[in-house]
Amino acid sequence: MIRFLKYFLLTIIAIGVLGVASVAGLYLYVKDELPSVDTLQDVRFQTPMQVYTADGRLMSQFGEQRRIPLTLDEIPQQMIDAILATEDSRFYSHRGVDPIGVMRAFRVLVSTGEIREGASTITMQLARNFFLTRERAWMRKIKEAFIALHIEQLLSKEEILELYLNKLELGHRAFGVGAAAQVYYGRDIHQLTLAEIATLAGMPQGPSILNPISNPAASVQRRRIVLTRMLDEGYITRDQFEAAALAPVTARYHTAELELNAPYLAEMVRQEMIERFGVDEAYNGGYKVFTTVNSEVQLAAENALRDNLHAYDERHGYRGPEMRLWGVDPEQYFQAQSRRVQQLPDEHTLATMIELGGQPWPDGEIITYLQRQPRFGRLQHAVVMDVGEQSVTVMLRSGSRTTIEWENLDWARAYIDAERQGRAPQTAGDILNAGDHIIVRPFDEAYRLAQMPAPSSAIVALNPNNGSLQSIVGGYSFNHSQFNRATQAKRQVGSTIKPFIYAAALDHNFTLATLVNDAPITQWNPGSGSAWRPRNSPEVYDGPIRLREALARSKNVVSVRLIRELGVNETADYIERFGFLPNDVQRNESLSLGAASFTPLEMARGFAVFANGGYLVTPHFIDRIEDSDGNIVFQASPIYACARCAAEEAGVEFSNDDDVNAAILSEWSQAPQVIPEQVAYLVAEALQSAIWGGGSWAHQTGWNGTGWRAQSLRNRNLAGKTGTTNDVRDTWFVGFTRGTVAATWVGFDNLEFALGRSSLNSNLGRQRQPIVGSEAGATTALPGWVRYMETALQHVDSPAFELPENMVSVRIDQPSGKLTNRNDHTSMFEYFIRGTEPTDFADSTRRTPEIFEDEERLF
Repeated sequence: MIRFLKYFLLTIIAIGVLGVASVAGLYLYVKDELPSVDTLQDVRFQTPMQVYTADGRLMSQFGEQRRIPLTLDEIPQQMIDAILATEDSRFYSHRGVDPIGVMRAFRVLVSTGEIREGASTITMQLARNFFLTRERAWMRKIKEAFIALHIEQLLSKEEILELYLNKLELGHRAFGVGAAAQVYYGRDIHQLTLAEIATLAGMPQGPSILNPISNPAASVQRRRIVLTRMLDEGYITRDQFEAAALAPVTARYHTAELELNAPYLAEMVRQEMIERFGVDEAYNGGYKVFTTVNSEVQLAAENALRDNLHAYDERHGYRGPEMRLWGVDPEQYFQAQSRRVQQLPDEHTLATMIELGGQPWPDGEIITYLQRQPRFGRLQHAVVMDVGEQSVTVMLRSGSRTTIEWENLDWARAYIDAERQGRAPQTAGDILNAGDHIIVRPFDEAYRLAQMPAPSSAIVALNPNNGSLQSIVGGYSFNHSQFNRATQAKRQVGSTIKPFIYAAALDHNFTLATLVNDAPITQWNPGSGSAWRPRNSPEVYDGPIRLREALARSKNVVSVRLIRELGVNETADYIERFGFLPNDVQRNESLSLGAASFTPLEMARGFAVFANGGYLVTPHFIDRIEDSDGNIVFQASPIYACARCAAEEAGVEFSNDDDVNAAILSEWSQAPQVIPEQVAYLVAEALQSAIWGGGSWAHQTGWNGTGWRAQSLRNRNLAGKTGTTNDVRDTWFVGFTRGTVAATWVGFDNLEFALGRSSLNSNLGRQRQPIVGSEAGATTALPGWVRYMETALQHVDSPAFELPENMVSVRIDQPSGKLTNRNDHTSMFEYFIRGTEPTDFADSTRRTPEIFEDEERLF
């Protein structure tokens, strides 16, 4: 017996030694292939980049993975219990490898001959998730075990569990339980029910096959297993188990919860971040980018642009429904559509589908059809189900039905061409029929008949004192076109070029009272055998006219005469001071009529020079960038137009002491001064007249400038200029106060669309026409600017423009621009740079001029 025990003990020792030697041998064999686990002490999860407004609203998210890193304290205990019960119930009692689990897996292997149980602990899974693959192979399992042992020596159990819960891959690009709660349920992880927690806890072993969205039946079975393990471990009661096991599947895919949709700005940020950090780091570094844009102002720009385009479209008539469904066989339609990659079938294909009966579609087919339609902005697709006398009932993509009343239908006169519409409809049947696929948009808590607007548009606004972007919208819908017209579309600027020409004149001894002959011009070109005849629009000529009135009323021939007097090259050089590229500034007389092409952002930057006293600021849209730990890695340092602006930004009191101001600007760079502040002030004054008009000596009545519609804003400190190109393809309004400058453009994207020669298989492509008839900058672009400014002005200060030094105000005679002492309708006060004021009297009996050096207004 003693000998038996001796041999048994020696056998045990030998097996132990052999086991230890085997383990040591295996370790030495794979040692060089094992990664260092030290990196786990300073893990940087791949976290998507998030883009925020200046007031902290999330507007976009970019990245391969969706992840919301959480500390263990931020994860509900019930989620931790569910994971431990399902994945590793002995987590706190082993050192990375669970011997009991290993023996169980070995027993299954011996009995079945297959690897059915992996015996992986949470620590081993963490090792695999960070350093290895999911390959089911013994060598991978051996490496996994050794790495797990290293991890347990390096990290605490709490640290291991926290890393595991944040690293888990849970399908639909969700990594970690925090992101999964948002992706599947659209809620914070603390708001999940037990059934939802159990669903997520059951997914780590198969995020695809156990997915509650793509495979709800398998997900329910897996959920029951998780709940059973929680019940066995004593984490939940029998009643909790029963309630959660019977709960319905509520998971559905949720995109990132954006608080503001500003895709054109978000795309600008994405491109800037890639330039700074590279693609991988930008997408996965967890950066938070805070822009300079206020969410309310940005939303106002978006709404103003869309409402303005719809107003234009409604003025020009209804191009008809997208398609007539009744009479088309739905099965044949869907087959044809799938063959054409979600394009509408052509006319021949449609003709073969027509049934004589014209039967309505079943509701289910209608919903399927509507859900396959692309979504652009606020537009929604609908199908007309019933036509009343002056209303229609439509079905929306959700399957719900709503009624469109007459006040939201009666605009739809039939489109004939760009200048003509059909007769006004009297009944809903004059417009639509049952079965029509139409487009609607939300309008005053109801729905309004709509269509995709034919023209495009852009709005961009910036702070004239430091160049920070205040809003930007590059088109009607980013889904429809990613082309950012605010920053990429160089369009002819028309009459909005004139303030720059007038600035050149005022900087070369012209004054706002200088008379220029407003009379037709004819220039014969012997080479071409034709004459160039620039014309006013409208073709009204007033003879000698003061520069203030000529600019306010946008007199074309006056601009031509000015550029001739100044010289084309000299004028072009002066215009380049406003930040425009030399290649974009033509050096011929057509420059006077706005033949040059600039982007809306370039125009806003150029007009900012008039708003800030002559300084060229640099536009920027990122205020700061924070890393995943909240550290600021970039803070914008804009250049400022004035010491007062820099003082306000720095939060210090502005002083009139030059030394104090110099100290302020030593920390905040000053923008270059490109024109004298006196010239900037005079142009701003004249552009205020473009909105508020002035007195008329000829008719004893006032005259309006081209921007008079902006008077509805009731702000006397507004200034701005309309612009319309000769072919009326581009319309503009650029306006400003001391606190904001905004440019609005409305036009067509290309000549094919403008001439109606688009090859697009849609009413929109076939019917596009130039902006003609009564449309112009004042009627097409300006209303959108006004809509935007109704909100924007509430967020900026708009004090009066400060009168610079070396300026005087004198009473002049309106017809002649000379001095006068008369105080009737023939006279007015005008501002001059000291030394340029008139010295002659219009009435020789009056010899003592009235000169004012204060800030008395002109009107």
